[in-house]
Amino acid sequence: MDRNLNIFFNKKILVYGLGKSGLSAYNFLKKNNNVFLYDDFQKKQKNIKSHQFILQTIFDFIIISPGIDINKCKLAKYLKKNLKKIYSDLDVFYSYYKNDCITVTGTNGKSTTCQLLYKILLQQKYDVRLVGNIGNPILSAKKIKPQTIFVVEASSYQLEYSKIFKSRYSAILNIAPDHIERHKTLDRYINAKFKLLKNQPKNSFGFIKKSDPLIKKKLKGNKLRCKIIKVNTNISNKILSKLNNEYFMTEANQENLSFVLSISEKLKLKKNLLIETIKKFKGLKYRQQIVYKKSLFTIINDSKSTSFSSSIGILKTSSNIYWLLGGIHKKGDKFNLSKKYYPKIKAFIFGKKRNFFNHQLKGKVKFENFNNLKDAFKKVLKLTKKEKFIKKTILFSPSAASFDNFKNFEERGFYFDKLIKKYLNV
Repeated sequence: MDRNLNIFFNKKILVYGLGKSGLSAYNFLKKNNNVFLYDDFQKKQKNIKSHQFILQTIFDFIIISPGIDINKCKLAKYLKKNLKKIYSDLDVFYSYYKNDCITVTGTNGKSTTCQLLYKILLQQKYDVRLVGNIGNPILSAKKIKPQTIFVVEASSYQLEYSKIFKSRYSAILNIAPDHIERHKTLDRYINAKFKLLKNQPKNSFGFIKKSDPLIKKKLKGNKLRCKIIKVNTNISNKILSKLNNEYFMTEANQENLSFVLSISEKLKLKKNLLIETIKKFKGLKYRQQIVYKKSLFTIINDSKSTSFSSSIGILKTSSNIYWLLGGIHKKGDKFNLSKKYYPKIKAFIFGKKRNFFNHQLKGKVKFENFNNLKDAFKKVLKLTKKEKFIKKTILFSPSAASFDNFKNFEERGFYFDKLIKKYLNV
């Protein structure tokens, strides 16, 4: 690192937000800068400063955590006055390191795609790190060498705040209305995603879903320096049979896989090792995870689903689906599923926000309402026990955020697994 070229060197810096990424940014930057901390809620952290101190201090840069909404936080007015000073942990990373990054964004499938890419590169003996929105802050990476390659999961929140981060390989898997409560409009949400491509330098590659209408529309109005590779997400049966992995039978996971195959081709990876890794891949917890399978009966835990768009693909795969859904719906979310799939689905809606889901499914899919997930699951089990000789799937794919009853989707997924163990004695 050339200290004279690094903008984050010997500066006065505010780190706003003390989640994982904020704390990692503080620990990384404090060696070469004068760094101060602020958080809307945490008061016990050493070196945290008061609201008044922040307002009276002139900072060179503000590193903001992805979870901070500059329209709703306690320093909202201050941040809006200092927008040009706001950067992300991705920017800090890029200012210190010029390692190759494979950065993945999109509405659905980011974590699965990144995890599979990471496993593949490990198997091919790359020095690879899995970082970003998947849970490992990019600035927490240690022992970085020039040949170290980073697989980065980037959320729209991170990209919105980023200014200088560049990635050699970038992918936008798909775009559907999401996080509108934060970005305010669909166009602003799309712009945040497209920052990833717009910031790419020459001799870099941008992978996009060929058939995505919102991506296609946005591409028309943007001149990009990177080479765009349009990914066909329809994987042939010949390839799927060769891989022989039930996990990739769903539309969503085939979409993720198509990007992985396209990026792997550009990296010129060894095909035999590539296939071997994909065959063994079991996916991530609570993401279309098959948690129970016996004869004609399957239960899928897809707690990660927080919108209709993340549930649609798996609703197309099975016949006779008992669909458990409910929670806090996303603003602007719509149930867009082809009519031909309606007859095979029975929906069981739980939670306090049932009216929204009732309105979306009315006249399309038969549904019942329940106060909570436990009651809905018990009713579903009762119904499925009557269908002993018919293939059936219980799909827990909430299509909503979990914060009405759970801390996060992981806690919600864990609770659903507990219900299965309790009522199926497994």
